[in-house]
Amino acid sequence: MPRTSSTPVQPHYSVTAVVQQSKALRPRRVEDADDVRDRVVSAHWSLPTRVAFRFCFLYFGLYCLLYPQLLTDLAGWLVPGRSARLDPPIWQLQLLQPFLQWVGWQVFGVTDVPLVTTGGRDHLIFWVLLFCISVVSLVGTAVWTLLDRRYAHRQLAGWFFVFIRLCVAGAMMNYGLAKLIPTQMPAPTLPTLLTPYGDFTRLDVLWNQVGVSLPYEVLLGAAEVLGAILLFIPRTRIAGALLVMVDMSMVFVMDLCFGVYVRTLSGHLLLMSLLLLAPEAQRLMNVLFLDRPTDVSTAPYPFHTRRSQRIAAGAQVLLGIWVATAFLPVSIDYWRAQHPPKSPVHGIWTVTEFTREGVDVPPLTTDRTRWRRLVFDEPGWATYQRMDDSFVDVQATIDTAAHRIELADTGSKPLASFTFQKEGADHLRLNGSLDGSLVTMTLDRVDLSEFPLHNHRFQWVEPDDS
Repeated sequence: MPRTSSTPVQPHYSVTAVVQQSKALRPRRVEDADDVRDRVVSAHWSLPTRVAFRFCFLYFGLYCLLYPQLLTDLAGWLVPGRSARLDPPIWQLQLLQPFLQWVGWQVFGVTDVPLVTTGGRDHLIFWVLLFCISVVSLVGTAVWTLLDRRYAHRQLAGWFFVFIRLCVAGAMMNYGLAKLIPTQMPAPTLPTLLTPYGDFTRLDVLWNQVGVSLPYEVLLGAAEVLGAILLFIPRTRIAGALLVMVDMSMVFVMDLCFGVYVRTLSGHLLLMSLLLLAPEAQRLMNVLFLDRPTDVSTAPYPFHTRRSQRIAAGAQVLLGIWVATAFLPVSIDYWRAQHPPKSPVHGIWTVTEFTREGVDVPPLTTDRTRWRRLVFDEPGWATYQRMDDSFVDVQATIDTAAHRIELADTGSKPLASFTFQKEGADHLRLNGSLDGSLVTMTLDRVDLSEFPLHNHRFQWVEPDDS
């Protein structure tokens, strides 16, 4: 019988139709960071972006490879002499020194570009090295741009940013632990308390103003260590780069203003922290300044699957632990070496009586052979102050059992040999020879509480001067 309009039409079902309909009804999965990255992988970089990346890749890549300290910081326990706090190897400079010597002569007219054994300072050889890196980077960028027609280098950029981030993190861990366990800027020495402020260099002023406050130095180190930790963890890399940027901005300004000779290193660490933030510039602008929502990060990263990301993150965290455990015991040992048990003659001693060959020597400011004070502070060293207030550092060997003190100049030439006798806690008598003459000295210990710098105590309430 023919089908009429009142007869319902039975729908035709098929497996394909059911599957397609279920997919259409299934809620869409929210895109995660990997989806967004995959979606923009084929995006074209503008010409300025490509040129800037190529120059930064060459310049900062060569800098991290050729500057001695950065790779050795990451090497951790593999660096010879790390446990003895020796200067890091400078094999890069040893290989390049003949070429840098030639460049110094041909370009700058400098006859000698000496090889130095200390890294991290603004020696001439480092400036010549920076000049060579800059020239190679400029020429390499031009050639690269002429020959390479690709519109993006995302995979290469991903590896590059990981390398730079780890180099910055290693350097920050090194310097941070040196302040967190305060060995980089120790407390002012006892001779410092006697030195007029006008005799200090700007570097001395900076070092003493940090070292005089233990909590302040520890907090500075904690900020640098925290920045390093955040950089070693991929998910917190942006926070780490921001913190390092703030830390190194302050350090770089202090290095410039107080004459600290590590300006090239602190300046490059600042620039590399800004480089790490460059792919996140728009997102940071939206959040920090424009009060706008932002999408997930599209910064290049060489690991795309969740498994590879977990493995890479674990490896980077382990590298951070490796670096920290290499520097931590060194800083602790150095701290202990700076704070040995005090000798019985430790302190500042004022010479009240001075006799030479049995004859009393009056305290005349014109007599440079008579001593005004004798200071025992750092192990193995002593400082005597002449009557004209000038200071002389000498090597000191103190034998408490035999009650003997041997003094020698910085060239290890014998200067004085005394037997000492303590008369109470604050009185000392020295008998022996000084510059070939028989000398007897009577000394009184200076009460260190007389120095406000040494006797400062934290107070919430400002004391009433009245």
